[in-house]
Amino acid sequence: MRSSTLARRVLRLAAALGAVGLTLGAAGTAQARPPVGTDVIDTTGGTGNVVGFTFDDGPNPVDTPRLLEVLRRHRVKAVFCLVGDQVEAHPELVRRIVAAGHTLCNHSMHHDDLSAWTPEQVEADLRQTSAAIRRAVPHARIPFFRAPYGAWGQAPTVAASLGMRSLGWRLAISDWEPPGTDVLVDRLLDGITPGAVVLMHDGGGDRSQTVAAVDRVIPILQSRHWRFTRPDPCR
Repeated sequence: MRSSTLARRVLRLAAALGAVGLTLGAAGTAQARPPVGTDVIDTTGGTGNVVGFTFDDGPNPVDTPRLLEVLRRHRVKAVFCLVGDQVEAHPELVRRIVAAGHTLCNHSMHHDDLSAWTPEQVEADLRQTSAAIRRAVPHARIPFFRAPYGAWGQAPTVAASLGMRSLGWRLAISDWEPPGTDVLVDRLLDGITPGAVVLMHDGGGDRSQTVAAVDRVIPILQSRHWRFTRPDPCR
């Protein structure tokens, strides 16, 4: 084979490989996820009369299954902010939450106040919690982080570096000290505003009143043409 012919073939091969590389690079850029913001969001997706329900401190073997059934009956999706200790104790409930189509949120490993922790300490905790969740549900998507007690400190920046948006709330109904189902219903109906993320609990104690209040409030809001949506981590 003449050297000139060989040289032309080498050049054609190099050009072809270069084109493939450019195509793959463009595809990779198109599919790249947008960066996660470091601000704390407290609004849910959509416009108008929309509200987002979130539930903290689970999973709880008594009340989480009951809550899942209530949400299923009313066709509502929510965000579940999971504590690592509870995930390790009840991995089957994490699988049920995901199977029902709800969204997961990292709520720390032991429900500690992270506000005075160093970024390195926060990162270790968040990674441990996400690892526990993914042992229960391999490759689980965890788009959100919520700091226990709303004590954020360095956590929003650390969470963003791990691909999680920090999720706050606009309405908390103080159900951690159960005041009675009727009171919780009133707090929800009086306090919900368009776009609000609502903080409630399915773990951390007896949450039967919260479950009962949610069961009563959802159909009332639906009759008033409210829609139940979930926050967008990319907003």
